[in-house]
Order: sequence, then C-alpha cells, then structure tokens
Amino acid sequence: MGLEWEQVVVATPDPAALGRWWCEALGWVVIDDEPPVFEIQQQPDRLPGILFLAVDEPKQGKNRLHIDLRPDDQAAEVERLTALGASHVDVGQGDGSWVVLADPEGNEFCVLQSRRATT
Repeated sequence: MGLEWEQVVVATPDPAALGRWWCEALGWVVIDDEPPVFEIQQQPDRLPGILFLAVDEPKQGKNRLHIDLRPDDQAAEVERLTALGASHVDVGQGDGSWVVLADPEGNEFCVLQSRRATT
C-alpha cells in the first residue's frame, strides 16, 4: 500500500490573504487560487503543499499542530518574517533554541536554529 503526504490544510477566514503571506514567507508558488481554497507548493507537482480553506470563524486558542522552519540563519529569518507581518508569541516555550512566531492570523510556527548551529 502506498501513502503520500499531500498537504497540510489551514482553516482561515481569508484563504487568499493568508496563502499569499505564506507563499511570500516560504518562497513557494501558487498552485490553486480558485475560492474557496488557496494552495501553495514549493514547486508545481512537488508535495507536500499547504491548502488554505475558507471557514467563517477565526482561529481560537493554541495550535495543536504547527510548522517548524529550519533556516540557514535563524536571526536573519526571524527578522525577515517579522518584517512580513509575523509576530513573536509565547506559548510557554521558555528558553528554547527556537523562536515561536505567529502568522498574521495568529497561527504559531517555530523558527529553529540552523543545523550547523546545532552540530
């Protein structure tokens, strides 16, 4: 039996706006922008992707699932992402080596140290 990870689905009141933000943040491409969805992938036909799906209600509470990003330069990436509109959030992470940010709708994600910094 074969199994392939197709995408992560993010429920959002504004799929196009949040999808464009993540597209810019990740440097990915738009695959589908036909409402009620907005889908991005690293490259066309390269999985997994992220599908933003329209819902009426805003996010409530802490995410139960989040994305971890591992950049070459953590400080520079945190600066770039906050300039795009991400914000620092405290989810009880303490003094970890990662930085917790939230996208413009409050969805938390982590920016890890580079692999070089951890080896």
